[in-house]
Amino acid sequence: MTGIVKRNFDAADETRPFEDGKGRLDLVSGQHGAVGRAVFEPGWQWTKHVGPIAGTDSCQASHVGYIVSGRMKVVMDDGESTEYGAGDYMEVKPGHDAWVLGDEACVALDWTGFGDYAKPSG
Repeated sequence: MTGIVKRNFDAADETRPFEDGKGRLDLVSGQHGAVGRAVFEPGWQWTKHVGPIAGTDSCQASHVGYIVSGRMKVVMDDGESTEYGAGDYMEVKPGHDAWVLGDEACVALDWTGFGDYAKPSG
């Protein structure tokens, strides 16, 4: 086993496209699990562009991550909401919708919630 690992999201182990070409998820796998980089294009919304793939009414993934660029609004099923922007750390529990704010793609890294994200159900 090596003591140093170097991976690049541009050579991801797997890429999962979102509906209507509104972005993608790039996954790299490591000893501690999958880490994802998602590119959410302007106009992206979870219920429209990932929900049909997941087969659920709201996102059921738990996210722990970092926003690299762009802005995103997250609304929990109970109505609680916040906005995330470049430089923000995020924790989001299952049961939410989200969408890109503005005309810039939102790029996010996630250490916990992207392993099964945008993966067809069943």
